[in-house]
Amino acid sequence: MTIAASRPPVEIHERMYTAADLAELPSELPSGTVRYEIDNGRLISMAPPCDQHGAVEANFAFVLKLHGQQRGLGKARCGDVGVILWRDPDRVVGADVLFVANASLPIRRSREGYLETIPDLVVEVVSKNDTAPYTRRKAEDYLAAGVRLMWVADPGSRTIMAYEPEKDPKVFREGDTLTAGEIIPGFQVSVAEVFEE
Repeated sequence: MTIAASRPPVEIHERMYTAADLAELPSELPSGTVRYEIDNGRLISMAPPCDQHGAVEANFAFVLKLHGQQRGLGKARCGDVGVILWRDPDRVVGADVLFVANASLPIRRSREGYLETIPDLVVEVVSKNDTAPYTRRKAEDYLAAGVRLMWVADPGSRTIMAYEPEKDPKVFREGDTLTAGEIIPGFQVSVAEVFEE
């Protein structure tokens, strides 16, 4: 009886993507528009958000610009802004809305144009394919990178989950008011207002 020589297991190495790779990817494919993020070197493709997502994003962008940027307290950005949370392997996220307080200015950008400045406040609007574990992990990644306050707005339940370092997440409902603490002193907006369509 002959014994076949055993072969070592085949190792499959997944390509590790970087912020530079991300900048080269097309945003239009034959199947339509596509967005990307990099999760510790792994490329993630996402469908474009729906109208309700866009309405909530626009509402947050408006109030952060009005009550933060126009009062000279920092800079607001919106529209899936690329933020490099860390490198090697790269973690690049597309923030729906963000605010960089004056203490964190000036804004630093990578060669590709992505933010290297970690925002003080980030808003993520839940999309139809986002799961609760995914959004929770994404919030944890933002906080680990130095974000001081993160709001995860869910248009379906009309709730906002607030994440801060070393605190338990807090849920805000339509009768509640959001504040931004020291990031934007005096800032207040009702949860119902940000979900207006």
